[in-house]
Amino acid sequence: MGSGSSKPDTSPKTQVWTSETPVRFSQGLVDSLQSSPDSDSTRSKTLELHIQARVAEELKQLQDRAAKDFEALQAKISAAEESQKKDQPKSAGDSLRELGREAVQNDVQQLRKKLEQRKKLADIDESVESAKSAVVKCLRDNDRRPLDCWKEVETFKAEVRKLEGTWVEKVVR
Repeated sequence: MGSGSSKPDTSPKTQVWTSETPVRFSQGLVDSLQSSPDSDSTRSKTLELHIQARVAEELKQLQDRAAKDFEALQAKISAAEESQKKDQPKSAGDSLRELGREAVQNDVQQLRKKLEQRKKLADIDESVESAKSAVVKCLRDNDRRPLDCWKEVETFKAEVRKLEGTWVEKVVR
């Protein structure tokens, strides 16, 4: 089986496919192709340059539109600041900052209420909690070298595996 080579010794013969019906091109097409000074590479370069020009034109239009939108927004903001300066003795920046701060504080309070309303299914085991706090402490102590906390992470993983195992046992029974 291994005595013969897997590749033929001779190079493959050239095959020519012939059509049963003759292919005819119009003389105008043949003449235009022969008289065209452009080669494939020059046509592709011309096409590439045309595409680049169109992209640059579209980019310019987008930049102009963005600049107009920016100017319109600046005008609206300055008009709002002017109206607030007339209405209130505080500066407009301070009032906007206070509105933002109040909104953030309200959001934080609402989120806290939602978290408090959630029911906990079960209290976390103390060993898992202590392993978690050990990982957090180690990561804080080694903020530039988190890979030094691999022991704490492995301990935490082991505790979580134990917790998962007990949970699976409860579910299966």
